[in-house]
Amino acid sequence: MAAYKQYFIIPASPDMVYRALTHAPTITLWTGEPAIMEEIPDSEFSWWDGAICGKNIGFIPNKEIIQEWYFGDQPEASIVTIRLHDANGKTSLEVRQTNIPEADFENIADGWKSVFGAALIDFYRA
Repeated sequence: MAAYKQYFIIPASPDMVYRALTHAPTITLWTGEPAIMEEIPDSEFSWWDGAICGKNIGFIPNKEIIQEWYFGDQPEASIVTIRLHDANGKTSLEVRQTNIPEADFENIADGWKSVFGAALIDFYRA
């Protein structure tokens, strides 16, 4: 199993970015796809019309989101931790993902950079 860590600078405050990651209508706006999301531990979520789905583990408002992402029949959960840090009116978004199947690592890393991070940055640039 592999682990991934990346930082993105998002041109919005941490509270705005947190809302974009926890409020289903806002997720739908920046992803362009249907989303199911509630800021409730143990609730199921689905982003990009089911391309990413899992279970919410915990929230610290405007600071941290912890989720379990599903990979088929994988025995160990892939845990995603997103931390938001103030960066002079912008947000330094730190993402860590553990237990990524080796065969999926390159696709996951590319997805974080070219899809997830890029879409969120573009949403706030507009």
